[in-house]
Amino acid sequence: MNDLINDYLHSLRVEKGLSENTIISYRQELVRFRDYLAQKEITDLTSIDRYLILDYLNELDQRGRAKNSIIHTVSSLRKFFKYLLIEEKINDDPMANVAPPKKSKHLPSVLTSDEVEKLLRVPNIQTNLGVRDRSLLEVMYATGMRVSEVINLTLSELHLEMGLIETIGKGDKKRIIPIGDIAIKWLTEYLTIARPQLLKTQHFDQVFLNQRGKPLTRQGVWKNLKKMVQSAGINKNITPHTLRHSFATHLLENGADLRIVQELLGHSDISTTQIYTHVTQQRLANVYDKYHPRA
Repeated sequence: MNDLINDYLHSLRVEKGLSENTIISYRQELVRFRDYLAQKEITDLTSIDRYLILDYLNELDQRGRAKNSIIHTVSSLRKFFKYLLIEEKINDDPMANVAPPKKSKHLPSVLTSDEVEKLLRVPNIQTNLGVRDRSLLEVMYATGMRVSEVINLTLSELHLEMGLIETIGKGDKKRIIPIGDIAIKWLTEYLTIARPQLLKTQHFDQVFLNQRGKPLTRQGVWKNLKKMVQSAGINKNITPHTLRHSFATHLLENGADLRIVQELLGHSDISTTQIYTHVTQQRLANVYDKYHPRA
């Protein structure tokens, strides 16, 4: 089983060109399933049928795994067994009649416009790190970029004279995102003043650097954001992805077309983007309940 998993992941990396994070995610799912088979003392692939798969999914549910997580498990196993079928390692696909559970409707947490302004005012712009943090927040909120996209953003992907940023998203898909004047102003200040002082004598192409002059990490962004949220007095569970959610929600609230927001976020399926319409409808309902005299 280990060899089959490794061969499959190698094909995803070489033939499909999937990102390392995606491959790690698939590996985790397949290793869990491998361990389940070992627990059941199943070593023959022909013994894996629809009923065994359903038992496994039921066990995950009993352990308290979230519905969306189980959906990801079903997707991972479906692709794996399809690969085994193509490679003639199995004759029948055990996933053929396995349906994933219905996706739970989880509405993402978003910041209000006032909360965004409070957060943006937190960094001490008299320091290099403060200018970096202000620039980082402005870019994330102005573009809706994922934290992985922001930390991997390079100088050559900035086209500020045209008001554009180029980025590589999930599945190595390239997209061009417009960026507003305010974010450009802070990004320019960071690039011309703060970044050279952080960089010192080193050389890195990544735009955002830490205090040692090395590329900022995902953990570094999360840690800094957590501190800034506390300083802003915002009592919400905020992650770097919250700025992406807020970007999309505020665009839709101000009349942006859903298809445009889909392109800006880099979603391959518009159904992923449609969750933000539920967020805006919920907020409209909350405002109505709060302010209408007959609500």
